[in-house]
Amino acid sequence: MELLFVSLASLLAGFIDAIVGGGGLILVPALFATFPTTHPATLFGVNKGASIWGTGFATWQYSRRVEMRWAALLPAALAGFVGAFGGAWLVTVISPDFLRKLLPLVLVAVLGYTLVKKDLGRVHAPRFSGRQEALVASAIGLTIGFYDGFFGPGTGSFFVFLLVRWLGYDFLTASASAKLLNTATNLAALILFISTGHIWWHYVLFMAIANVVGSVLGSRLALKHGTGFVRGVFIAVVSALILKTGYAAFLQ
Repeated sequence: MELLFVSLASLLAGFIDAIVGGGGLILVPALFATFPTTHPATLFGVNKGASIWGTGFATWQYSRRVEMRWAALLPAALAGFVGAFGGAWLVTVISPDFLRKLLPLVLVAVLGYTLVKKDLGRVHAPRFSGRQEALVASAIGLTIGFYDGFFGPGTGSFFVFLLVRWLGYDFLTASASAKLLNTATNLAALILFISTGHIWWHYVLFMAIANVVGSVLGSRLALKHGTGFVRGVFIAVVSALILKTGYAAFLQ
């Protein structure tokens, strides 16, 4: 029964994550609710072990239909990997608790900006090219990658927002690009969890399959309905993140 529940949660997480990020909003609480006495690092390892397959497959699906600016995204993915590894190491030294109250406020700012700027991300109009685009994309990858390794909630949504806001991508292209960057940050964290023994392979196998199924369905839906649909889901996911992180920070 436990395996069935977390696999269904993984499927739904893969579906949401493939559209706009935020799958951890579903899967991480499901893991903690199912295994309340398990070491958190092990549950994070299981989450990364399952979700990396979904983000990887989503990247492949999007790359067949969406223009991927590889010259900028590959250096950004490498920077994200380095950042996530550094963040994951730092969390073993200091606690990320100080971010708990700050995160919902940052998310409110992201949501407010997106709602006010009604044309944000509706048109794909890259602001940079060549080395400049690669440098800006790498700065995004390094910064959000570090955040993912150190704390994590909302990583995919932050990637999408910054790719739209700083690089001028539309929401569909930003979501596709975010999957590549998120795969790199997931890989860094997963390597760390595996090296410390914090993973349950017997759960990861089934959850990874479920996550891929959800990811395929989600990316197909996003490709079918386009940028406006992805923007709407982005607003819904960020709103849910505000409620969840706000409750955890101020009411628990």
